[in-house]
Amino acid sequence: MLRRDIFQVLADPTRRAIILLLATQPMTPNAIADHFDITRQAVSKHIRLMTESELLNQNQKGREIYYHLQTEKMEEIEKWLDQFRELVAKRFEQLDQVLATLKQKKNEKDSLI
Repeated sequence: MLRRDIFQVLADPTRRAIILLLATQPMTPNAIADHFDITRQAVSKHIRLMTESELLNQNQKGREIYYHLQTEKMEEIEKWLDQFRELVAKRFEQLDQVLATLKQKKNEKDSLI
């Protein structure tokens, strides 16, 4: 099976909406398609890409195939995003320090006048 890039998969708003649907319960492709104004074939293509990225797994129950979200894959994404949250937080702290220094210098200058 071809392994798709998870971020390429997440870039599409329809696939993100499918993730939200599957976050609460496993669903069949027809049940998923009922929530969208696109063809069943288009939904199947989205599901295939998501399965190839290992974001979804499928379980067969009788004649129906149910898709469910792989929470472990979502945890991997969260860990990756945490790196950027930390970086942004550090940058804001540095910006706060610069602004405090500038304010202090301005106050010192104003008090001399």
